[in-house]
Amino acid sequence: MLKEAVYHRPKNNYAYAYNETELHIRLRTKRNDVDSVQLVYGDPYEHTESGWVTKQTTMKISGSDDLFDYWFVSVAPEFKRLRYGFILTSGDETIVYTEKGFYEEVPNNDTAYFFCFPFLNKIDVFQAPEWAKETVWYQIFPERFANGNPDLNPPGTLAWGEEEPTPHNFFGGDFEGVIKHIDHLVELGISGIYFTPIFKAFSNHKYDTIDYMEIDPQFGDKETFKRLVEVCHANGIKVMLDAVFNHSGYFFPQFQDVLEKGEASIYKDWFYLREFPIVTEPKPNYDTFAFTQFMPKLNTENQEVKDYLLEVGRYWVREFDIDGWRLDVANEVDHQFWREFRLAVKGIRPDVYILGEIWHDSMPWLQGDQFDAVMNYPFTTGALNFIAKDQIKAKEFSNIISNVQHSYPNNVNEVAFNLLDSHDTPRILTQCGGNIDKLKLLYIFQLSFTGSPCIYYGDEVGMTGEQDPGCRKCMVWDTEKQNRDLFNHLKKLISLRKEHQAFRNNDITFIETNDATNHVIYSKTDGSSEYIFILNNSVDSVNVVIPESLSVSNALDLWTNETIETDEILIDGFGFKILQLARN
Repeated sequence: MLKEAVYHRPKNNYAYAYNETELHIRLRTKRNDVDSVQLVYGDPYEHTESGWVTKQTTMKISGSDDLFDYWFVSVAPEFKRLRYGFILTSGDETIVYTEKGFYEEVPNNDTAYFFCFPFLNKIDVFQAPEWAKETVWYQIFPERFANGNPDLNPPGTLAWGEEEPTPHNFFGGDFEGVIKHIDHLVELGISGIYFTPIFKAFSNHKYDTIDYMEIDPQFGDKETFKRLVEVCHANGIKVMLDAVFNHSGYFFPQFQDVLEKGEASIYKDWFYLREFPIVTEPKPNYDTFAFTQFMPKLNTENQEVKDYLLEVGRYWVREFDIDGWRLDVANEVDHQFWREFRLAVKGIRPDVYILGEIWHDSMPWLQGDQFDAVMNYPFTTGALNFIAKDQIKAKEFSNIISNVQHSYPNNVNEVAFNLLDSHDTPRILTQCGGNIDKLKLLYIFQLSFTGSPCIYYGDEVGMTGEQDPGCRKCMVWDTEKQNRDLFNHLKKLISLRKEHQAFRNNDITFIETNDATNHVIYSKTDGSSEYIFILNNSVDSVNVVIPESLSVSNALDLWTNETIETDEILIDGFGFKILQLARN
């Protein structure tokens, strides 16, 4: 065995409390290097004359990537505390792995050798809103969704969709437009709306906030927003707002005061100012988002700034009953601020969903004291590179997805925000090269994966667009110009996801990944039935044989509602099957 590849840490994604009684434990080994793993464990205080009292239980491989196998077991220690190690077997070789290293035999007379989970404290259990596990999100860029009240149009507003979007033009999207088209979302099956910023700002995207406590007048007023939330809730739709606490806008009054008064400004410590006088050109002499002089970075370690922003978080939950916060550039704000933010908003409503925009490994933010979820871009990248862009083959795709699954605890994965595109990326159909069949495969994978899937407005009717600003076109409302077949495909998938628990469950097992034909077969289960998903990411048809261990005799094709009675199935080019198998 390659000992250098064996890894465990009694924290984070390798050992965690799944709930108030159950511990999940994972171990990493070199791929195909270990035949079996036993967890040896016991209460650290339970001893007899013979020594420490231990038990053993078998771990199972929960997934593999290109380098490693990941082993998993769930245990429920009677007294909520645990010492444990691992017995690894490969052929005739057996080794024991503990916190102190590797041994030939279990050192059962001294618990100090072993990994320690000191106590399962209830307050340490990662707890996210239960409703997030069931939610299908729909992202709305308010300026481009629908113009419901032309009286609110800002100066120079263009006719709806008459020009291509630019960083500076306006088309008059507003809250009334969303209210008037709520039936579209209800028909699709949407249960959550994520709005990009709605607060008073200079730009069309509103990420340059002027006033965090006021609605931008082009969208409506607070009464209209309150009515929008009520309409959404009446239709079973949650509402999540976008907040930019990393930076303000250039016209934020406190920053304007600094520009005017310089070092004499009472707000000078609200920002990261390197010197006086303040200059914006050719480069700002203050910290900003990226190098954008119009987005000065806020000093969230300053108590006045902290008090102001925490009240923003509380205010919109308390006064308007919103259900979630999406937090922009969340990784550049200090951890302590996010800890206090969580306490502030959860103190108003414990089931508020807190979502951070982080594009990389996010374990430091997902330990139960900061965010409930992050935007799951590693999932996005793997799915797009395989299906949309043909940059990787089936086996590498399964490796990436397995790595995604094992990067976080299961209870974190269950509420992950899984997107295919957004206002920050090219539209998904554009990334598919205009291939609708590829997009349909992507939606099948997204809607059958654990977590909270999100649809970017207009994708469901076949809208296209390159990188910002191209991805921010006006919503197409003329049904003659909408791809209704794609809409119905997604509508049916969302319905299946709601009906079948297995679509939402955390487990996923790749049964076959064939690089030659570029198809994948994976399974999920709800405990009583097995579900088989076959995706053919190729223009050529493929003849798929289901393994004997998963007999498909009398299996139900959930898409066609037909009975399948053979293990050999022909899948058309870019075709798919979703089968429900009754367990014996």
